[in-house]
Amino acid sequence: MTEPHSSEAGARRSRLVVLAGPTAVGKGTVAAAVRETHPEVWISVSATTRRPRPGEENGVHYWFVSEAEFDRMVAEDELLEWAVVHKAARYGTPRRPVEAALAAGRPAMLEIDLQGARQVRGTMPEALFVFLKPPSWEELVRRLVGRGTETEEERTRRLVTAREELAAEPEFDVTIVNHEVHAAAEQLVTLMTVGEERPSLRPDQP
Repeated sequence: MTEPHSSEAGARRSRLVVLAGPTAVGKGTVAAAVRETHPEVWISVSATTRRPRPGEENGVHYWFVSEAEFDRMVAEDELLEWAVVHKAARYGTPRRPVEAALAAGRPAMLEIDLQGARQVRGTMPEALFVFLKPPSWEELVRRLVGRGTETEEERTRRLVTAREELAAEPEFDVTIVNHEVHAAAEQLVTLMTVGEERPSLRPDQP
């Protein structure tokens, strides 16, 4: 693995990292691993109109809000980005917590979908955009089916979306292949604290 270089060997500062990738690639699992092992990293909690899955906690995994509350947040410009995902629920990133974390100088990360990442690039182009990629298409399908949290119709819809999302990899600054969750999490934390200059190679390249 080639690690990104910094513009000055000793100059290091926190930066906003935007993590996106196809459905079922493990974005939430990787973010949870970062949260567990690096409490100094601030990770945004998205708002969503979908129903909680088993084991999900309000305010920890997502802010679960009503359609009316989401409408209010959009109308009052409280979201940094938002999108309809998988032609179903809406997801969005509350703006104020992100701005507060950056103002405090904390390493910060957004774990969002592809549509949201594109919106953030328009408003915060200085952020580092990281694409989380599965080891293979077969592994992505295995993970999605193995979750057991979607109906057959939902899985089919998500797999169609996943193929489109995988094609967006060239839009990102860095790619991390999610072979193993904790290794991917450590690569992310490293990217949050490197110098200002963009990596010259993707971390998964030889």
